[in-house]
Amino acid sequence: MATGWAAGGATGLGDRIPYRVAAVVFDPGANPLADRLAPPLAALGPAGGAGLHPPLLLWSAAVASLPSWLQEPARALPWLLLAMAALTVLLGLGRAIGRRLQLKLVGIPEALVAGLIGLVLAPAGPLPLLPAPVMQLWADLPLVLLTLVFATLLLAKPLPKLAGLWQPVSAQVLLSLTLAFGQFLVAGLAVLFLLQPWLGVSPLMACLIEVAYEGGHGSAAAMGPSYASLGFPTGEALGLALATVGLLTSTLVGGVLVVVGRSRGWTSSWPAPATAGPIDAAGAGPSTQAEAMATPIAPQGPLQQLAAWAVNLGLAGVAVLVGVGLLALLRGLAARTGGGFALVIDALPVFPLALVGSILVRLVLERLHLDGWVSAPIQGQTGTLSADLLITAATAGLDLALLRQDWLPLTVLSLAGLVWNLAVTLLLAPRILPKDWFERAVIEFGQATGVAASGLLLLRMADPDDRSEALQAFSIKQLLLQPLLAGGVITVVAPLLITSWGLPTWTALCFGLVVVWASLGLVLASRRD
Repeated sequence: MATGWAAGGATGLGDRIPYRVAAVVFDPGANPLADRLAPPLAALGPAGGAGLHPPLLLWSAAVASLPSWLQEPARALPWLLLAMAALTVLLGLGRAIGRRLQLKLVGIPEALVAGLIGLVLAPAGPLPLLPAPVMQLWADLPLVLLTLVFATLLLAKPLPKLAGLWQPVSAQVLLSLTLAFGQFLVAGLAVLFLLQPWLGVSPLMACLIEVAYEGGHGSAAAMGPSYASLGFPTGEALGLALATVGLLTSTLVGGVLVVVGRSRGWTSSWPAPATAGPIDAAGAGPSTQAEAMATPIAPQGPLQQLAAWAVNLGLAGVAVLVGVGLLALLRGLAARTGGGFALVIDALPVFPLALVGSILVRLVLERLHLDGWVSAPIQGQTGTLSADLLITAATAGLDLALLRQDWLPLTVLSLAGLVWNLAVTLLLAPRILPKDWFERAVIEFGQATGVAASGLLLLRMADPDDRSEALQAFSIKQLLLQPLLAGGVITVVAPLLITSWGLPTWTALCFGLVVVWASLGLVLASRRD
């Protein structure tokens, strides 16, 4: 057998070496493991795997010799390595192009460029170089990566003291709630009175504006399995497409909004900045994540840096495990109680609970005076890299045929969300926000239409000298509402409530909540004046 392989037609050094390695491995005289590998090799076929390249033959035989419970993961390992390598190369290429074109200055994430390149190379693209198994593995990544993003969000941020916290940010919170529930409202109205009568779309399409505009690519991708389990399998692809539209719209329309604000004297700062500072284009979390990314890591030796990374990744892993444990506990309770609670928990993904794990880990560290273990730059870089990989994988997996088919509902929802966000920004914000209302409003418009980084970019354009208090109010508001909106509990529960209550009831509830939030904002503003 060894002689046949070694003389199997190799024509160059690169071919001869694997054949010689194979000859040694499967020669009982040279390798005592050959007897153990012989049965799995025979299982490959009558010719003992003839026709396979020796490295693949070696791997197949080695996998077949493993215990049965290890064989399936082992077979997937080469594809997994290829998928991660291809994703890393794509992201590196996208970042290189982004730096060359200075795309961050106009609020376009480099990861989006990488995803568009992947879309060209996908099996359905014009240059299909990526194999289908790689795309299948990428399709499973968003939920994993978003869970890691949520686990890092609050680990490096001191927990706020509740006393005296509400007054400075109350108007900002109420404006954000009005924007978010209003997106559910206008989407519900559009689906009920336009899209369902004309096109017969799923009522769950009423969730897409909030999940795509408020949550972005990460939330849209992570909610895909929940939508599919509720009978809306195209929800993920449509949400990703809508998130891309929102990202571009927030930059273009938001830039025009800032120019109008300056011309009308709404801003408290002038002139415009010559350049923009570093912006976290991933937009996967609170605005302070961008600040963490911009903060240099203190000089350390290689061992100290490795130890710091190991500790911080371990803390993020603990937050994820806490979320997994909480989800298992909730599912155990749901199995006993049944009913609507079980329906909600069965479709609940793990990433909102990873955020709870992040808070609990931070609380324990502060109580034990060990919060110095956490590095804000490392947590920020971990979350940003995860978000970039997520956006790249999700964008590369877009179903172009589906988007061509559903362009009309996407257009209706995009316009409805944009009109609502502009109306709240221009009509309600000046009446409920305190000093620096335009700066506070424009950062909310950017975040509620695109991502947090879009809001930061617009704020930098409107307030280049950082004279306003908008950034502080926005950061605290993000800390308070992140567990609820933009991929939080309300985003997760909304499709479940639409399924169980019906879209008319859900839309009516959102209308009532919008009236409550806006009225509270107006009342607080009148008392403040």
